[in-house]
Amino acid sequence: QVRLVESGGGLVQAGDSLRLSCAASGRTFSGYGMGWFRQAPGKERVFVAAISFTGGGTYYADSVKGRFTISRDNAKNTVYLQMNSLKPDDTAVYYCAADSDGLGSRRREAYDFWGQGTQVTVSS
Repeated sequence: QVRLVESGGGLVQAGDSLRLSCAASGRTFSGYGMGWFRQAPGKERVFVAAISFTGGGTYYADSVKGRFTISRDNAKNTVYLQMNSLKPDDTAVYYCAADSDGLGSRRREAYDFWGQGTQVTVSS
């Protein structure tokens, strides 16, 4: 079992930056691929970014490429999402997820564990 707790969300203005954190419990965190997804009101949950268990592989949605950076610190059991140049369209609840295959994936179905989410609101 892996328990995930997101933090770092908030209300910011367009152009600002935020860093989300996802703290994981369990001793096997380093073996999991990790992903960030987001869900805007009335819309489905969609892929944002993913990272392999080693951190050597990273993947991004086209909508955030060049603005967001995913990273992980296996010693701290934490994965991060650095979000720069935020836009109102980035407003959503952001969820982190753990993939036991270790690779990280764009597919929501690949993830075994999910956090409760953290709200990010970007005003224009």
